[in-house]
Formats: sequence, structure tokens, C-alpha cells
Amino acid sequence: MVLDIMSIRELQKLIGDIYLERDRKRGVPTTYIWFVSEVGELADALIKGEAGDVAEEAADVMAWLLSLCNLMGIDLEKAVCEKYGRGCPRCHAIPCRCEPYR
Repeated sequence: MVLDIMSIRELQKLIGDIYLERDRKRGVPTTYIWFVSEVGELADALIKGEAGDVAEEAADVMAWLLSLCNLMGIDLEKAVCEKYGRGCPRCHAIPCRCEPYR
């Protein structure tokens, strides 16, 4: 079964259904190390510029982030909406009007 479109909350539940038992055994510190490793793989894919590889690694980063959130009891969809749902958290504009970071 392949799902097409789902909310962050639905995806987080799916990742939990697939991996939560394994993630609990692994624990937060080791799950975090795997997450960081996947971010490194995403960086490598971005440097190489292969769109398919970037998409695959981005999906892995998202899955590991959701695993961390599941372990910590964080509803990522709620957290993102609370922080960004009204625009930029600093200037409150959409699009952001903050001075760019260098």
C-alpha cells in the first residue's frame, strides 16, 4: 500500500506504526545520531545535484525527525503550526520581511 498525500500528523503516526517499537529500544540519543547521519546524506545529495537522490534523502530526514518527535511525545504538526502558522515568527509577515542572515 502506497499512500499519496497525508498531513504531517498522519505521516508521524505512520512512522510510529512502522518504527516506534524499534525506536524505543534504540532510544533518543541513538535515534538522534541516525537523524544527523541522514542530514549528512542529504547534504551529499545536494552537493551532487541529483534531484532523485535529494528527494530520497529528504524523505529519510523527515522520517527520522518524526521518529524523534514520537519518542519525545511532540506533535510536529501542532508545533510547526504554532510557530509558523501566522507567518514569520520574528516579523509576523508572509512572506518574511526580516533582514536576511549572511
